[in-house]
Amino acid sequence: MDAMDGRLFVFSPAKEPAQLSPLVLAYMGDAVFEMAVRQYVISQPNHRPNHLHREAVKFVSAKAQAASLHKLLPLLTDEESDIVKRGRNAKSGTVPRNADVLDYRHSTAFECLIGYLYYKKQFDRLGELLGLILNGAEG
Repeated sequence: MDAMDGRLFVFSPAKEPAQLSPLVLAYMGDAVFEMAVRQYVISQPNHRPNHLHREAVKFVSAKAQAASLHKLLPLLTDEESDIVKRGRNAKSGTVPRNADVLDYRHSTAFECLIGYLYYKKQFDRLGELLGLILNGAEG
């Protein structure tokens, strides 16, 4: 186990991040993004539970995550773009009933990128990209 380094989670993956399946990266990326979104909505003035949930859903749906990815694409490094492609091409087996197939694939790619940056411990870059998505919602 690594030293905590001011981070909440201390267990490193069993493999190097680049060697992990894109679906494994997306699994972690989903959790990291969900936490970032929850922190964001709680930072806003309205803390009624129903409002918090409605605001969070604006970010975490497949359609919203696909739109977030589209916004970030021109800003990604070659390495990040490669991870996005791996995530987009990953075959998960099922697509939720309420999601478009392309949105779902792009959502998985977005989550894959988030998980990759998290496991690479590129927290500044992760914060920069999440800030563009979350702070951009205020405008």
